[in-house]
Amino acid sequence: MNPPVLRIDALSVALPAGADRAHAVEGISLAIHAGQTLCVVGESGSGKSVMATTVMGLLPRELTVAAGGLWLKGEPLHEASPERLRALRGQTMGMVFQEPMTALNPVMACGDQVDELLRTHTDWGAMQRKAEILRVFERVKLPEPERIFGSYPHQLSGGQRQRIVIAMAVILKPALLICDEPTTALDVTTQKEILALIEELQREQGAAVLFITHDMGVVAEIADEVLVMNQGRAVELGTREQVLQSPREAYTQMLLAAVPSIQPPPPRPEPTGAVLLRGEAVSKTYSSRNWLGRERATHALQEAALTVRAGETVGIVGESGSGKSTFARCLIRLIEPTAGRIHWGDAEVAELPERRLRPLRHRVQVVFQDPNRSLNPRLRIGESLIEGAVNFGATRAEAQARAASLMDKVRLPREGLQRYPSQFSGGQRQRLAIARALACQPHVLVADEAVSALDVSVQAQILALLRDIQAELGLGMLFITHDLRVAAQLCDRVIVMHQGRIVEQGPTAALYAAPQHAYTQKLFAAAPGAGVAWGGARVAAPAA
Repeated sequence: MNPPVLRIDALSVALPAGADRAHAVEGISLAIHAGQTLCVVGESGSGKSVMATTVMGLLPRELTVAAGGLWLKGEPLHEASPERLRALRGQTMGMVFQEPMTALNPVMACGDQVDELLRTHTDWGAMQRKAEILRVFERVKLPEPERIFGSYPHQLSGGQRQRIVIAMAVILKPALLICDEPTTALDVTTQKEILALIEELQREQGAAVLFITHDMGVVAEIADEVLVMNQGRAVELGTREQVLQSPREAYTQMLLAAVPSIQPPPPRPEPTGAVLLRGEAVSKTYSSRNWLGRERATHALQEAALTVRAGETVGIVGESGSGKSTFARCLIRLIEPTAGRIHWGDAEVAELPERRLRPLRHRVQVVFQDPNRSLNPRLRIGESLIEGAVNFGATRAEAQARAASLMDKVRLPREGLQRYPSQFSGGQRQRLAIARALACQPHVLVADEAVSALDVSVQAQILALLRDIQAELGLGMLFITHDLRVAAQLCDRVIVMHQGRIVEQGPTAALYAAPQHAYTQKLFAAAPGAGVAWGGARVAAPAA
């Protein structure tokens, strides 16, 4: 067998003094050959991304390589100078990051950003560089490459931005491609396209792929070998079949047990509680004018309707741009609907002016995807939790007592009220975001992709927490997600949206057993690892 493209031998990366453990990565060894994909899985903080950034020579200054070595095509990376690492990045090794909006420069056109890479690593002329960029844009299936070349990142969809980042990573045909959670925030159909694209480029270029993910469905689709990490150490390394179907280690078994099944549990009794949220024929149209002054209408949402009762969870699924979040934001009046009727309990709110709407806003509260943006980093948690309650008329003493009680509900210590958000993990911050929403004593909780960025074990904890809180408080819940597995386990009813319209809806078990609309069938067909039962036999995927 040819020597590996990447070899890591007993690598340890030291954390700064005072950290909760000595090493971010400790004693890691692995090898990846040309054409092979190694998936690295583990919870947040397990050292996956630190290992990848060590390979790329992008470690933060406070982290240092304490022991071991790395070899890229036989060349010792641990001995390479910063100039040599800069030359290898992009040409011999490329990286696809999780969040393309962070990886791309917002004030540079996308074509110019790729051109910058080519100017650094090649002696090609301007015409040759542009021709190659357009060819790669077409290769990664970007529509209208000429238009995309001159577009800025904010003018593209999430899937298109991720394709730009992939184009940058593969344009010079590197021997090693590192992908750090590149599909986490993408819907299932875009995710499937991105995974197929990476596999196709790998096959054509013979690259070795180091793929970091917390999505076991992705692992089941693409991995040749799987490395499981925990607290910086390698827990288990083996073939995909061995790790997913016959895991040896208890930690691996725990991770796999936390993966939600795509088969819904037995349905709960039909909800008979009061209607807490209702939308009828809700529409949203955006108007714009072109350079000639001609008006153009974009129908983001067309005559959508739903009902949420006390104790019921209604899920909305669909691709990015399907209208899920637009519908939810209209229902909670974060954006103004163009048409339709909206009721919060007995109050009709679609056309209420803000001064009359504001006293009612406590009835419907939101948990967003990113808790870092929901919590003020300069405020202690206690101040964040009491803010909403005080705004709606509670005394400071009442709000503080409520905040302490909510810390119990979300299973965090009360002394955490004196800490700042940065002193909590991602999963803990999402619990705090839930507590902050509950502090206003809502009737309906709207969760907008609230667990999509969390690893499977933390995701399972948050879902269990939401179920327990709903049962205790009798809340109605509107759950927006692109993850069909999560919707299967949490939702009583599911609404499927496509291009601003509801194309199918029904009880979760019935809809998953026999989806009727072609678009719903396409969603299920795109779900990675839909037919896998982790740690055992295969199960049937939903009908397509």
